[in-house]
Amino acid sequence: MTVRRTSCNLCEAICGVLVTVEDGRVTDIRGDESDPLSRGHICPKAVALRDLQEDPDRLTTPVRRTSDGWQALGWDEAYELVVGKLTGIQREHGQNSIGVYLGNPNVHSLGALTHMPAMVRQLRTRNRFSATSIDQLPHMLASYLLYGHQLMVAVPDIDRTSYLLMLGANPLASNGSMMTAPGFGRRLKELRKRGGKLVVIDPRRTETAAVSDTHHFIRPGTDAAFLLAVIHQVIEDGAARPAAYVDGFAAVEAAVEAWTPERAAEITGISAAEIRQVARDFAAADRAACYGRVGVSTQQFGAICQWAIQVLNIVTGNLDRPGGTMFPRPAVNALLGLGRGHLGVWTSRVRGLPEFGGELPVSTMAEEILTPGEGQIRAMVTVAGNPVLSTPNGRKLDAALGTLEFMVAIDPYINETTRHADVILPPAPPLERDHYDVIFHQLAVRNTARWNDAVLPKPDSARHDWEIFRDLGLALVRRTPWSRRRVEVMARLRLPPRRIVDLGLRIGPYRLSLGKVRRSPGGVDLGPLQPALPGALHHKSKRIDLAQRMILDDLPRLDSLAALSAGELLLIGRRHLRNNNSWMHNSARLVKGKPRHHLLMHPHDLADRELTDGQLVTVTSAAGSIAVEVASSNDIMPGVVSLPHGFGHNRPGSRLTVANQVPGPSANDITDTELTDPVSGTAAVNGVPVKVTAA
Repeated sequence: MTVRRTSCNLCEAICGVLVTVEDGRVTDIRGDESDPLSRGHICPKAVALRDLQEDPDRLTTPVRRTSDGWQALGWDEAYELVVGKLTGIQREHGQNSIGVYLGNPNVHSLGALTHMPAMVRQLRTRNRFSATSIDQLPHMLASYLLYGHQLMVAVPDIDRTSYLLMLGANPLASNGSMMTAPGFGRRLKELRKRGGKLVVIDPRRTETAAVSDTHHFIRPGTDAAFLLAVIHQVIEDGAARPAAYVDGFAAVEAAVEAWTPERAAEITGISAAEIRQVARDFAAADRAACYGRVGVSTQQFGAICQWAIQVLNIVTGNLDRPGGTMFPRPAVNALLGLGRGHLGVWTSRVRGLPEFGGELPVSTMAEEILTPGEGQIRAMVTVAGNPVLSTPNGRKLDAALGTLEFMVAIDPYINETTRHADVILPPAPPLERDHYDVIFHQLAVRNTARWNDAVLPKPDSARHDWEIFRDLGLALVRRTPWSRRRVEVMARLRLPPRRIVDLGLRIGPYRLSLGKVRRSPGGVDLGPLQPALPGALHHKSKRIDLAQRMILDDLPRLDSLAALSAGELLLIGRRHLRNNNSWMHNSARLVKGKPRHHLLMHPHDLADRELTDGQLVTVTSAAGSIAVEVASSNDIMPGVVSLPHGFGHNRPGSRLTVANQVPGPSANDITDTELTDPVSGTAAVNGVPVKVTAA
């Protein structure tokens, strides 16, 4: 029996864990108290690492789809087939005839981060999509505009703040997102011991809202009006104190002048007095932080919301201040390996939505497959994603994938999306991989570094994800003419992840090495967040310009916020601690217990429609209809209904034994690809107008 240290990479909390192995099998997983960031905290998902390892549905060798079913392939044969098909389609139809979709788990894998980008670049297609535009894109856009880099994200210094204002976030269920803060419940208790306060703005009384000091219900999609009114009040009270390196304050003052608390109250459902109180308490706090997550990003005003959150922190002097919002200083600087970002260098072919950072909005993916013409997507590469369940109008995308000439999936499962693939290349599971969190140390509330060797040996017949990307990338680059660039790319692809991490540690701010970090298997504590501005800004001027024209020009669109049509409700999502989008439903230990797929509706809305608790109802939007059981709940705002995404399994051809028994429809069968934030291109899956009737 041995006990190995690793980290759980199933969510952004990156909790340290101790894994007991007996005779080559995992027998126990528990929290690692020596981890300076997670301090022994884990959630139920960490224990499910064992389930991923032992899942009989997990593919271990490449397979191809034939008329007689799935057929096993050797790795070399699979690579040859995939590369031949992709390059052949590009020769006939052009470079952009290949589409690429990158799912959420990629950012949780060291090998994907180190080797996938180089492989994708060899495809030379502009039809690239990812989960970013159904998630945190407005957050990254605000960082790019204000701080000069898409991943220069200011995170709440939660361990020292005295007032935390939170919108559209539920860290007691998510463990923190765009804010790596494992053990949020314990951190909240410590906040209270310091005399601090948590205020939550959310259409639902979430798990986090339920334990907050104050919770205000807000009409979905109106957060921008609330934030502008708070900024208005701060300025009117004379409480604004932006730093000397901040420009554009006068333009912001003019932009929010009309957004009085009274005007915002009519739209949001939060009274003018309550908006003023929030503004004055925030400005008066000695250390305050405003933080917003999915609920304020995945809506029609996501870019305005995330800009306004940053502006509120900046004008109150809370940016780059201990206890406010600060910039982590990770041991491996991910910003060096990721471009600063760009917006609108090209647009989608059909609808003309802008790219960001080289990716088009995922809400355009189905139409780019289905619409004939030059640049039409005729083949897809999907990596660790299930967009049929996780992106808007999944039914449309499901049908679109069935029309492709070829599809390859790098994925361990035959799921609702990969069932359309011609070839599936399965990577080794998490416990067989070395790991270092490149991205989430960049978002962490404390500076730490942790390397973990694989807990279990990888079978010789298996391949790590980085090996798959390496081999595909090398096969693609070998088909190009010789050049110095070709030699450099081949050398880069052959470099293993541990060597890349070692180089990153050596050139990083602490001048560490992989050897030094490995000598502290629980992790190296590098201390609390430290002030870094203006020197750390990625703008050449080393200044912040609040007056971002694309945001200010979009503010008049808020005038369109109006009352709903008779009988309409607004649909929002929700998250559960035991769920992680669509990709943890094949673990029996995580899906057991009370069903979690019900549509939540306020009792008054049920009565108005003569519906009863537990009844099967039909939920209809502009995109379609689904049937689901409704649950009466006082935790949901009147006029709002809530349905979790990631469900909708048991489709023909998927091979997920446990997940296929999990009830519930896909929320994304009724979200609409036409509902987007036009500034960022982010899909608006919160605040979707729907009608609910008896089934």
